[in-house]
Amino acid sequence: MATHTHHHHPFLLRLLPFLTLLLLSAADDSAVMSTLLSSLSPAPSGWSRSTPFCNWTNVNCDSTSTYVTAINLNSAAVSGSLPPELNQLSQLKTLAVQKNSLSGTLPSFENMTSLEQIYLDENDFTTIPNNFLLGLTNLVTFSISENINLGPWQIPAYLTESTNLVTFYASNASITGVIPDIFVSFPNLQNLRLSYNNLTGSLPGSFSGSEIQNLWLNNQRQGLSGRIDVLANMTQLSQVWLHANSFSGGIPDLSRCTNLFDLQLRDNRFTGVVPPSLMTLPKLANVTLQNNKLQGPFPDFPSRIQVTIGTTNSFCLDTPGPCDPQVSTLLDVAGALGYPMSLAESWQGNNACNDWRLINCDSQGRNVTVVNMGRQGFSGSISPAFANLTSLRNLVLNDNNLTGVIPKMKVMVVEELVGREQVRAIPMEGHLDRRGSGSVAMIAGVVVAVSVFIGVVLFVSYKCYDKRRHKRSGRVEGSELGKEPAKPNGTNGVNGYAGVPSELQSQSSGDHSEMHVFEGGNVTISIQVLRQVTNNFGEENILGRGGFGVVYKGELHDGTKIAVKRMESGVMGTKGLNEFQAEIAVLTKVRHRHLVALLGYCINGNERLLVYEYMPQGTLGQHLFEWEEHCCQPLTWKQRVTIALDVARGVEYLHSLAQQSFIHRDLKPTNILLSDDMRAKVADFGLVKNAPDGKYSVETRLAGTFGYLAPEYAATGRVTTKVDVYAFGVVLMEIITGRKALDETMPDERSHLVTWFRRVLINKDNLRKSIDPTLDPDDETYESICKVAELAGHCTAREPFQRPDMGHAVNVLGPLVEQWKPSKPEEEDAYGIDLHMSLPQALQRWQADEGTSRMFDDLSFSHTQSSIPSKPSGFADTFSSMDCR
Repeated sequence: MATHTHHHHPFLLRLLPFLTLLLLSAADDSAVMSTLLSSLSPAPSGWSRSTPFCNWTNVNCDSTSTYVTAINLNSAAVSGSLPPELNQLSQLKTLAVQKNSLSGTLPSFENMTSLEQIYLDENDFTTIPNNFLLGLTNLVTFSISENINLGPWQIPAYLTESTNLVTFYASNASITGVIPDIFVSFPNLQNLRLSYNNLTGSLPGSFSGSEIQNLWLNNQRQGLSGRIDVLANMTQLSQVWLHANSFSGGIPDLSRCTNLFDLQLRDNRFTGVVPPSLMTLPKLANVTLQNNKLQGPFPDFPSRIQVTIGTTNSFCLDTPGPCDPQVSTLLDVAGALGYPMSLAESWQGNNACNDWRLINCDSQGRNVTVVNMGRQGFSGSISPAFANLTSLRNLVLNDNNLTGVIPKMKVMVVEELVGREQVRAIPMEGHLDRRGSGSVAMIAGVVVAVSVFIGVVLFVSYKCYDKRRHKRSGRVEGSELGKEPAKPNGTNGVNGYAGVPSELQSQSSGDHSEMHVFEGGNVTISIQVLRQVTNNFGEENILGRGGFGVVYKGELHDGTKIAVKRMESGVMGTKGLNEFQAEIAVLTKVRHRHLVALLGYCINGNERLLVYEYMPQGTLGQHLFEWEEHCCQPLTWKQRVTIALDVARGVEYLHSLAQQSFIHRDLKPTNILLSDDMRAKVADFGLVKNAPDGKYSVETRLAGTFGYLAPEYAATGRVTTKVDVYAFGVVLMEIITGRKALDETMPDERSHLVTWFRRVLINKDNLRKSIDPTLDPDDETYESICKVAELAGHCTAREPFQRPDMGHAVNVLGPLVEQWKPSKPEEEDAYGIDLHMSLPQALQRWQADEGTSRMFDDLSFSHTQSSIPSKPSGFADTFSSMDCR
């Protein structure tokens, strides 16, 4: 057997060259190329089965004419598909099939390590297989742009194996997801085009320091977002297209990008100041900035640069030049916070006192006195620019995510929250932790020291005063022995009488208690004063009658008008007393130009009286539904959308901007009052509840008005701020249609406004027919109405989580309202009453000689809510009349 085997060895050795030749013949690319030819229609010019494939037009082979190294079918007018067998072209370096009508599934190029260039753009491919670019270690160029029929796919993370990549073009190619943070793996990448896809998320950090020169990310379907600060470190950039996305924050300093010639930033959400360095870039030739919310000085580009700025930005001036110093300072503050969009949408123009969000000014409307940024969710740092606001008196920064140092400044009160305790302290330099609270030990030490000192001083002063008082009276009441003086509700017992002029701390007959001053300045007012200013509650001064009493118009000695709501406790019952206490409890804690101000209160025996600012133009309900009866002109659309914005701002303040959050629970047109210039204020706070922390709801008795009740509240009795959002949406519908929330005169299918209006929103043509006929809108006005109608639909969504917050409503309505300027500098001083000063100061000029009414010693502010129906609406509940001069 061994001898037999040995005799075959020479034969096998002689056969080996023939087997090798056979294998080599079988391993050439002829079969693959034949399959490719069969897949194309028509056959490319110069391709024929009768000709060796290495002789086909635009096909290159290696020196042995065995392996294909390049296929170029650019603009060959062919259709069909690319067969999966292309993966077997082991020596292929270039595949160019762009600008044809190829379709179907792309072949996988996995592990084709020789492949350097792939051009697939401008075809009709539909599917990309998994791992189709895996293992392409020599890939330099990949282009798949303009394949609009591709199914969704993502930029693969395994692309990092292609470390030689220079060009990646995939515009309009159905890419989804985020841009992966893999660009540190491409030291040679110069061209990245991903326009017209559905990319989301932010720019990857690995862009920083890359060699990218041409960056096209424009026109994403949903929009890339976040800041673009990473561009500052992309020093090789020459062309940047980021337009039509949702990028936000400021434009970074691009002074190191000296090769940049084309910068497209339009149609985003950029805010902040245009960096001056942008205007000095040596090669910059084209810039677009329109449709953003850029702020600060109007950019002054040299004439050699073609720039489009548009009209939608928020520059302080319409021409180049410096901003007002206070505006510049506040923009520095915003810059330290990353230029939040919520500020950019409100901080417009060159006057920080002109209705800027979170900013309040003095009575002349000239100097910033209050910056209230509490509970805004801001992150970033505390700007040292705060120190430049020399008139600043209150700075509120609680419940943010701020770091840095509180600058030294001449501020009366700095308010921060440590946990749930409010800290008030004279500011010193101190660091803030990540919760935005000050150095607790330092601030607490200051507070304790100041409180102890003030307490000792006031205690001694009180003892001296008490001794003198009883010496004057000649006796000491037995009930007063050992009794501490009453402390104002809501204060720390230290500053209850601070700032009250001595002439206001008088006594009414039969009452030896001091004037009771609430936090925020509201004060008890004597019954004698109220009788005097209302002509002893004369019939001629009655504004109206409601469920709990009568409202009288009063006029102070200087001509200032007030509204006095007079109630008898016997008529009011427990519900009325609760609402009386609730009004005081809420309105002593909040002050806002779009909330009706409570000026004071009086308890006189069985009588309970509340004193409000007077609103001469009545209620929104009267102007929407009863304008003919009052012989008035119907509201214009400009007036209506302005009123809607005012209401949104007032409710936004209640929900999220005040130091304590509240839910109104009875928002409706009869509780929206109008001033002489038709600006709106929200009124009637008798049903207000404290807003629960976080997203949790609180259970309470059902209260409010049918037609405005959110469905989850009506069903469960649980309340969140979203019940006010729902009611606001109903008010928007009433503003648009001129119809009431519930109208029993209408057929059943049309009587409930929200149900009917939801059907209207399905078809835009129906909306035009449903608009209040008194409006007769032109096209521009109709477009504005459509936006408000859409907002109304969102606000009245069936599920509370689907409704926006009131800040969103402010952001939607703000751009629809022409920038409003007060007719006189005292606009914020509501009819002579300065909402930023304490009430005793405001009343000083007319109450000096009057006594105080009897204050209640143990007023409880627990609010037991009532059941539906709520109190009857009417003038007595609106503190207003209607004057249609």
